Amino acid sequence: MPELPEVETVVRDLRPQLTGRRIRSLQLTRDPSIRSRLVRYPSAAQFVRRLPGRTITSVTRRGKYIVMSLQSLSRGPDTTGSNGAPEAERLIVHLGMTGHLRVWEPEEAPVRHTHFRALLDSGLELRYDDQRQFGRLLLGKQDELVAARAFPARLGPEPIHGDLTEGEFAKLIRSRRRPVKSALLDQSFLAGVGNIYADEACFRAGIRPSRWTHRLTVRERRALYAAIQDVLENSIAARGSSIISYVDGFGVRGTNQEKLLVYGRSGQPCLRCGTPLQGTRLAGRGTVYCRTCQR
Repeated sequence: MPELPEVETVVRDLRPQLTGRRIRSLQLTRDPSIRSRLVRYPSAAQFVRRLPGRTITSVTRRGKYIVMSLQSLSRGPDTTGSNGAPEAERLIVHLGMTGHLRVWEPEEAPVRHTHFRALLDSGLELRYDDQRQFGRLLLGKQDELVAARAFPARLGPEPIHGDLTEGEFAKLIRSRRRPVKSALLDQSFLAGVGNIYADEACFRAGIRPSRWTHRLTVRERRALYAAIQDVLENSIAARGSSIISYVDGFGVRGTNQEKLLVYGRSGQPCLRCGTPLQGTRLAGRGTVYCRTCQR
């Protein structure tokens, strides 16, 4: 599943191609079962009616979600959100496990499993394809999507770009009483970290994923905070990890998978000490660690 670095890479690729562009027309797959799985809110019929004619004003990321703010069709003011600020409607995309969101020339033949096509006023098409169909599309205002349980009511802080200080991280992790790996996978704890980077961060910090959060020492908390920053920023610089089918906004594979130290390497020798890496399941996910390097 694309995690924070992969989604961040796609957002950076799409932002200059989509910002300020108006959606002229829209096509969704005709398969009703796929439409209902893909469009989680509102209904597929409402989605098709409400999106054409809208202008994309920004392309950002929140956790593992691609968020495109839309200009209102009406001339009146937008309604206000829970914080009292004007609230714009958003087109939100979650890539699931195998989703791809890219801009294409209209004459290019759609790839297999293309379920969404939006013609832009630039003449290009924004397309979404998803072989396994675990991704989802949402359209609405933030409070509306949360009320419909289509978008998480609570996402944790962003762990990069200085949005999370070391002190704030220390408070967060001291307040949990659960295995470190479980906390890192909890999107209400940190937004965007998934299985790949949880394993990598724990290894770089020298902490076993099964350690309990509230028992980490000050040194270990600092090491984990730095490791999370390091693995995420380095992966963004490498344009993500292409583990299953991930490609960036131009259809190119990332290279960070070549730099992973533990993820997916169960039974292979540790690249630091040579001890065979241990594979187990933690928080319902496959987990790999080194029994020698991680305590």
